[in-house]
Amino acid sequence: MSRVYFTDRDLGKQFPAILAGAGLHVERHHDLFPPGGSDEQWLEYCGTQGRIAITHDQRIRHKPNEREAVMRHGVALLIVIGKVPYPELARHFVATLPKIEAFLDKHTPPFIAKVYRPSPSDLARNPSAAGEVLFWYPK
Repeated sequence: MSRVYFTDRDLGKQFPAILAGAGLHVERHHDLFPPGGSDEQWLEYCGTQGRIAITHDQRIRHKPNEREAVMRHGVALLIVIGKVPYPELARHFVATLPKIEAFLDKHTPPFIAKVYRPSPSDLARNPSAAGEVLFWYPK
């Protein structure tokens, strides 16, 4: 199954470029929507077009209008967790891709999941260690 990943504007240009460089089919918010567009717009697009949405905005689950857009439009939303530069987050996302793909195979949208980068101790043992994917919403 060929998946298309959609990166939210908050992930900039380097994050999607690294994913595309790893062979993923990526669409960027920047290429499809105006900068001031609402999150509901791109969430609806992702749901109706079957895109896997990726954002760094952890608050989305707590914003009723955005959370409801995820549910109403059947979005598979992945929230990338970590306070490191976006290129590093993207490399960790790519390293975690087998777990992400297995998660996507197992769960039917709509949902919100968190993609965690590897722990510092895991990275010390293996610089290309994979992170984790955890189901977050609905509970």
